[in-house]
Amino acid sequence: MACISHNLGASMKLGHLPVSNQRQFPNKISQLFFLQTNNLKSSKTFKSQNNSHRLNRFKSYTTIFNSISSDHLQERVTVLVIGGGGREHSLCYALKRSQSCDAVFCAPGNAGISNSGDATCIEDLDIFDSEAVIAFCRKWGVGLVVVGPEAPLVAGLTNDLLKAGIHAFGPSSEAAALEGSKNFMKTLCDKYEIPTAKYATFKDPVAAKTYIKEQGAPIVVKADGLAAGKGVIVAMTLHEAFEAVDSILVSGSFGEAGSSIIVEEFLEGEEASFFAIVDGENALPLESAQDHKRVGDADTGPNTGGMGAYCPAPVLTQELQSLVMDSIILPTVKGMSKEGCKFVGVLYAGLMIEKKSGLPKLIEYNVRFGDPECQVLMVRLESDLAQVLLAACKGELNTVSLEWAHGSAMVVVMASNGYPGSYVKGTKIRNLEDAEVAAPGVKIFHAGTGVDAEGDYVATGGRVLGVTAKGKDLEEARERAYRAVEEIKWEGGFYRKDIGWRALPLKQLSSK
Repeated sequence: MACISHNLGASMKLGHLPVSNQRQFPNKISQLFFLQTNNLKSSKTFKSQNNSHRLNRFKSYTTIFNSISSDHLQERVTVLVIGGGGREHSLCYALKRSQSCDAVFCAPGNAGISNSGDATCIEDLDIFDSEAVIAFCRKWGVGLVVVGPEAPLVAGLTNDLLKAGIHAFGPSSEAAALEGSKNFMKTLCDKYEIPTAKYATFKDPVAAKTYIKEQGAPIVVKADGLAAGKGVIVAMTLHEAFEAVDSILVSGSFGEAGSSIIVEEFLEGEEASFFAIVDGENALPLESAQDHKRVGDADTGPNTGGMGAYCPAPVLTQELQSLVMDSIILPTVKGMSKEGCKFVGVLYAGLMIEKKSGLPKLIEYNVRFGDPECQVLMVRLESDLAQVLLAACKGELNTVSLEWAHGSAMVVVMASNGYPGSYVKGTKIRNLEDAEVAAPGVKIFHAGTGVDAEGDYVATGGRVLGVTAKGKDLEEARERAYRAVEEIKWEGGFYRKDIGWRALPLKQLSSK
């Protein structure tokens, strides 16, 4: 991979990591042993070879050791972020800004992450090989691993890291079943009286169709397992519902993830995302956010992994957020603890604020930061993210709090033509540098980019860029984000032009 090194970031092979590319040392004690006098040529002290030279050198070392003592009032840490998408780029961005973070690695990362200087990417570290990840952590003094995608969580990476004595932010494979199996989540909701849509689980397509005929359309059909955000079909007619059943259970369109399905009542209302950091017993809510799942403007077309988001979400009032914590998040945390699989990580609740009742119901859980919601959260976060995540790993969330920048943030996702279906890889993307300075508060997160032989960015995935902007309010954040989008030269991509369309009228009405 022909990644270009810029400033603090780089893309490296395992055997060729830099020694001083960024703050690569786990702490200042390590830095002390790498001090060389040629780094201190401006000091006259080191030019003399007499007793004065030795005394001053001793004083210099004493100063360093004193700073070590003060540093350890706040634990310093080197962090490894697992993943290589837009979510992981935004996590690297926030961790790099954390005062307690000495260095950020990202595996495998992508070209945009490494070139931005937000992390050193380890492109050939196999994130599904726990032994390799553990060996890397021990070699480079990694004290915290943040697992971004769901697949390594379900595969048990966190379990193995914890057994090796390495702090890992993310649930165990058992707890990750909240996302890995929709039936597991629904069963937990039933047992602990967590409000959710009425449902039934099926393996037999004939039985599923009989149930669907009884319930009527519209109705929702979901693959039980992980399907990269594409395993949900909102069927507006019985014919569409039957096709969905056949596609998943008969044709096997989602493989093992579709060995069983959930058939769920259709809830009418407004969707919102609610995030909470959890330490096994306690939960700390993050700001609200709202995603746009459908590929087309006005929420048309098939579902995607997310085409844009904004933060905060006006639909989630303070009253509703308190209700979500009390009726959904905390019962889930306590229920998981009672079931013997404590949840540590991020609970991402996909909610529907029902039109008929105005109350929230749980649609689904994700067990990691959402993508693209993570991007708008991380640009507004002002707290030391490394310390917050460490506190969660240690069961000490009650010792930390979260601070947020005032105003709003919005991200517009740019995707390859054809997404979420088949798409062409390798199309050139130009003018990103100009786009990032097109307006104040703009940050471009890379989700699926590479660099070609000519040094140009090229698209390597479906969702490719997350053009993110902050503003004093949602209108300003939106204007800045789209101004940056319009600067990007990419014939092979597209984007939705109406991100925030639900919130802006609501916000304008509430201000009158």
